[in-house]
Amino acid sequence: MRLEPRDVSEGSLLLEFPESSDAEANRAAIAIASRLSAKRPRGLLDAIPGARTLFVLFDPRTADREGLIRRVRRAAEESAEAPPESRLFRIPVVYGAESGPDLAALARDRGLDPGEIVRRHAAAEYRVAFLGFSPGFAYLTGLPPELSAPRRESPRPRVPAGSVAIGGEYTAVYPAESPGGWRLIGRSPVRLFDPFAATPALLRPGDRVRFETIDAEELARRFAVGAAPEVPAAVEGDPVFAAIAPGLFTSVHGGPRPGLGASGVPAGGAMDPGALERGNAILGNSPGAAALEVSLSGPELRVLDDALVCVCGADLGARWNGKVVDLDVPFEVRAGDHIAFGYARRGARAYLCVRDGLVERRPGEPVRRLARGDVISRARPVRRAIAAAPAPPSDFLQDLPRALRALPGPQSGFFRATDTETLFSATYRVSPESDRRGIRLDGPPIELRRPPDIPPEATALGAIQVPASGLPIVLGPDRPVTGGYAKIATVVARDWPLLAQAPPGTAIRFRLVTLEEAVEEL
Repeated sequence: MRLEPRDVSEGSLLLEFPESSDAEANRAAIAIASRLSAKRPRGLLDAIPGARTLFVLFDPRTADREGLIRRVRRAAEESAEAPPESRLFRIPVVYGAESGPDLAALARDRGLDPGEIVRRHAAAEYRVAFLGFSPGFAYLTGLPPELSAPRRESPRPRVPAGSVAIGGEYTAVYPAESPGGWRLIGRSPVRLFDPFAATPALLRPGDRVRFETIDAEELARRFAVGAAPEVPAAVEGDPVFAAIAPGLFTSVHGGPRPGLGASGVPAGGAMDPGALERGNAILGNSPGAAALEVSLSGPELRVLDDALVCVCGADLGARWNGKVVDLDVPFEVRAGDHIAFGYARRGARAYLCVRDGLVERRPGEPVRRLARGDVISRARPVRRAIAAAPAPPSDFLQDLPRALRALPGPQSGFFRATDTETLFSATYRVSPESDRRGIRLDGPPIELRRPPDIPPEATALGAIQVPASGLPIVLGPDRPVTGGYAKIATVVARDWPLLAQAPPGTAIRFRLVTLEEAVEEL
């Protein structure tokens, strides 16, 4: 079986199987990922199967790229193992305009009655090809060809949990609320992912799925019965802050935690990893210790216990008991003290770091925005390696618009030279609709010479995807693990924090560089 590697970023490769059928490529990607995960080569961070590709994430400072490719080729030649037993799952669905807002339009496009769309969708038996996009999201093959539908021109910012959808030749159920560009035709109450379970994802590759029609009353009843129980606050830490006011979007994040991409769990991590590492190094923490990420306008906090803290990243006018807080300078707080952030003066995201770090959510657990009255806990001390504090970028948000450096994307061939020239010559502005999943850009649309839908494949931090609207989206740490939009370029790792710190309205330009130049920067 021939493998063809393609560079995506300084620390990621996309391995293609150009001479294999879709089914053969998918099976090979799943098998190789399993073998690599069982015996990880040095520097390997994750191996994520797609529809017909394998995405390999590695640390370019410790992994030998060529040696890693050779290891993948050896894994492809190893004897095939017996696949796990296929299980059959029956998933209830309520179809209709209320739960499936794209059903009527899909029926019109296909010249069918909506009821016939429902009948054909529910009559088929599906197979789980792979997991991706979001925790527990299973790509199901077996969709009747006449129901195949392209993704929306622009993804919806929010798709309700349980939505049953069609994207290209696949169908799926969204396990949790998330952005999404698939066509929604129904809704199901089945819980597909539980981060607190021993086996978090309900489905696995090779499982079979059938959909069974239920009515809206039954859906409501099952949602009520199957609602996730309240999870008690983590007890492994000690309360250190209480939220008096939450701010615009404040949440707890540490360093990225790769390794669960094959279950659809993103690596996550701070939007500005350099700022987080700097704050942790100042306090003597490990580089990835969790901190409060404060976006654009910040919270008011009451201190519950004595702690050594510091603020890094953007200037949000932080004050401690009414006194101005200097960035990157540690200070001791006492129980009863008050910390308050204002609005962003320079940059977009600040980090309130605490000695020993904060208690972090479990992998796959949804990012939770801080709410009034929430208590934030400090992690129990552990002995970890300490890294030197990285310096802040010397040109941090100065002289905008700046030209962020970018590498050619894995689907650069989808675009004409004039379209690529648009990306690298036009000025874009950061959209207010941006979030941790992706930085959306407003500006000249990039015209596509063919539809942007591709067989779903894993994505890299900083990848610039282009939906049918032509407006680029730069993928962030909570991005879909796999996606089906063509990607024209990838922002280099050294420049990603500059984009992460760009508030809405910031002017942005891109400049093309080579992989060798980007790796040298690391």
